[in-house]
Parts: sequence; structure tokens; C-alpha cells
Amino acid sequence: MSAPPLDPTEHRSGALLDHLARRMRLRSESVLAPLGLRPRHLVALTVLRDSGGTSQQSLATTLAMDSTNIVGLLNDLEAEQLVERRRSPEDRRRHVVDLTEDGAKRLNEAECALAGVEDEVLGVLEPAERETLYELLRRAVNTTPVTCTEAIRRDAAAC
Repeated sequence: MSAPPLDPTEHRSGALLDHLARRMRLRSESVLAPLGLRPRHLVALTVLRDSGGTSQQSLATTLAMDSTNIVGLLNDLEAEQLVERRRSPEDRRRHVVDLTEDGAKRLNEAECALAGVEDEVLGVLEPAERETLYELLRRAVNTTPVTCTEAIRRDAAAC
């Protein structure tokens, strides 16, 4: 039994979003590489800046990463002196992670480079259109409580 035909006048945005995301990701990776950063590093640095520091476990939860991967990520960032890990004075079993001054500077450099990428990729849109796009995407993300792990499981089950 075949699926009913789609209405050709109905627009689907999934493929366009995927294409735009790929363009953005490729350009982002190319401007982050000279800074010694990967997208996952940038996300972790941003979370640490916005939170004012956090526990290693809390960071792992926020980033939806397991403990092994978060340790590897933090090892990368610590080797570059972008973050500092220390034992919590309240609970010696717990590690606290803070953004260093160098980490804040590198994050700022990365954000400036990424602003250029966004201007390049979305340059055909007027400022009001870009703001509308941002608000629509933010709303879609905030109302779609699916973790990456759940999405992968769902995709695997569909195959």
C-alpha cells in the first residue's frame, strides 16, 4: 500500500533546513578550526559562560553527553587553558568547571567569526526577516523536547 500523494502546493521545510544547517555547519567549522575549536567546544564554552561555571555532571546533563565524552571534551578545553576543573570544596567527589579568562576571549573571537558566517549564509535576508527566522526557530526548538539520543533512536527505529 502506498502513501497518499502530497499536495504539491504545501511547503515542507525539512530539506531546506537541513541544507541551510549543512552550509552553516561547514562554514562554522572552517572559521572555528583556526581558533582550535570545534562546534562542541563552542557549545560547552557558551554554557559555562552563561551559567557562570557549573559542575561537570551538570554540564554533561545540559549537553546530553555521557561522562566519558564530557571528560574528553573538558580535557581538550583544559589543555588549551580555556576551562579550569577543580574539586568542589563542599563535595570532594564533585568537579566544578569554570571558563578561564583565555576561554572567555576565545569564545568572543569565535562568536565574532560565527557572526560573519551567519551574515554570509543569511545575508540575503533583511534584518527583520532574520529576526523573524530566529524567533520561529527558537520557538520550534523550545517546544520540541527531543534530545539527540531520542532522535537517533527514533530514526533507527524508522529504518
